[in-house]
Amino acid sequence: MIPIGIAIELPEWAAEFLRGIPREYPAPEDRMRLAIDLARKNVRSGTGGPFGAAVFTRDGRLISAGMNLVTALNCSILHAEIVALVLAQQKLERYDLSNGGKECFELVSAAEPCAMCLGAIPWSGVSRVIIGARDEDIRSIGFDEGIKPSGWIEGLKDRGIVVQRDVLRDEATAVLKEYLTTGGEIYNSGRPLAGC
Repeated sequence: MIPIGIAIELPEWAAEFLRGIPREYPAPEDRMRLAIDLARKNVRSGTGGPFGAAVFTRDGRLISAGMNLVTALNCSILHAEIVALVLAQQKLERYDLSNGGKECFELVSAAEPCAMCLGAIPWSGVSRVIIGARDEDIRSIGFDEGIKPSGWIEGLKDRGIVVQRDVLRDEATAVLKEYLTTGGEIYNSGRPLAGC
């Protein structure tokens, strides 16, 4: 295989932050607090958007953590969920986290997945998605979440993926508001292209 040079470099603060956190998170709220902390740290460090995510085993063992790196690395696909999934797949050395349905993993995201991240979930191998802030919370500060089908939760359920929403929603939404009030860049706002 010819290497193409794709590497995801986490912000400098991430290594120290991740060294100092627990490896086990027994409750969904504990897992969500980590995703929210990642988003908040990303905002306060000026290294990306107000989004954090992590992949856990069913019993709450942390596999990977991700944060939004769109503006930091000039790559529109580096949303927190994508970063967390890619890092988990690389760590476990398989594209299907479930290992053919033998293991259960969950994706915990401080915010509801956009259209792109929603599309990645069924192929990632996770069997559960836990969400903090809702789509309308994200859109309210100006982000374009893309075109998502109205029955997306049922669609994931039909594929064996359980969705749990509104876990610490107020705390997750507070990070979105902080990003907006501190002048964070609202990229991909859905503006039409001029003159193209």
